[in-house]
Amino acid sequence: MKLAYREFGAGKPLIILHGLFGQSDNWNSLAKAFSEKGMHVFTIDQRNHGLSPHSNVWNYDVMADDLKEFIDEHQLKDPILLGHSMGGKTVMFFELKFPAIASKIIIADISPRYYEPHHAEVLEALNAVDFNIVKTRKEAEAILNNYISDFGTKQFLLKNIYWKDATNNIMDWRFNLKIISANINNVGVALPEGKSAVSTLVVRGEKSNYVNESDLIDFKNYFPNITLKTILDANHWIHAEKPKEFFDVVIEFVS
Repeated sequence: MKLAYREFGAGKPLIILHGLFGQSDNWNSLAKAFSEKGMHVFTIDQRNHGLSPHSNVWNYDVMADDLKEFIDEHQLKDPILLGHSMGGKTVMFFELKFPAIASKIIIADISPRYYEPHHAEVLEALNAVDFNIVKTRKEAEAILNNYISDFGTKQFLLKNIYWKDATNNIMDWRFNLKIISANINNVGVALPEGKSAVSTLVVRGEKSNYVNESDLIDFKNYFPNITLKTILDANHWIHAEKPKEFFDVVIEFVS
């Protein structure tokens, strides 16, 4: 699958993968900052997200294949792979399926284990927005307000609204809500068995519950060559909440 992407700078290749309901432009500021440190940065829209194609098949196996195809197509040698949340799981699946391609991997606030489904509230909110009736972002936001209290989450989701047909005043979500809703359990699956000696950085938020102490044992079973960094006072969205701190630990690792 030909993925949409943004490209910054020149030098050592760094590929960044967003999380669930995200898109490549969530990473614009950090991508520019990484490129100023001599890196050739690609921020990718994963399938069913952003400007990339929609598909009825959506799981980590095919997202790992998409990443392999992207690396091959762009003839990237020894790329560094960075993924947040769902993107981090894609990176881990990729590394086990296609070892010895990435020179280093960076996993942001996700572990190899199984996660119980926990997106019901967000999916209910998104599916409550009927774009046959809703004609402005403000109207969409008013509906999300009934389900989601967190301001940041709402703004993050609203960034995905676009004009599907401007002539007829029809908006839609950029992500493939129908397929994501039907296959949401695929997001939480555990990593298959395997092991890789790739140099691995795990960055977690101090206030996030996505990576706990027992997960570190799990990580070491898969990726023994691991470095852990905890960003103080950060939740799950570490790169957005603490961009400077996140940038610093990544640059230290890739250098």
